[in-house]
Amino acid sequence: MFRKISGLILIMVMLALVVSFSGCATAPQSPSKQAYQTGAVGAGVGAAAGALLDKDNSWRGGVIGAGLGAVLGGAMGEINNRAIQEAAARQQPVVYTNAAGTQRVEAIPRGPKGNCSLVTEKYYENGQLVKEVEREVCK
Repeated sequence: MFRKISGLILIMVMLALVVSFSGCATAPQSPSKQAYQTGAVGAGVGAAAGALLDKDNSWRGGVIGAGLGAVLGGAMGEINNRAIQEAAARQQPVVYTNAAGTQRVEAIPRGPKGNCSLVTEKYYENGQLVKEVEREVCK
């Protein structure tokens, strides 16, 4: 009985956090395609991890993990997308770093390509380059 109530409380707290964070947006903007893609990947990874970690009820762990993974993955995708859009518009490098300083995204404009701009994204984890991607940003 106690486990059911504590699981319900945990889900309610998570929903309250998601609703409170979604209210922080300054202007109504639709999420980018990259935010949806990384949110979907985050949901899948979170569901698998949650199901494996919750030994008592793998379904509960999977649902909680999927929700958290989707929110965090979507947020990271949107941050990356904004960095490349900003770098392309300003034609200056843009760097976003998390509060702890453990993760960093760099967007470096490389120049025009037709009607688009080439931007290189670099992802760092604990000071180590994890991934580098070149993207075209078209208006």
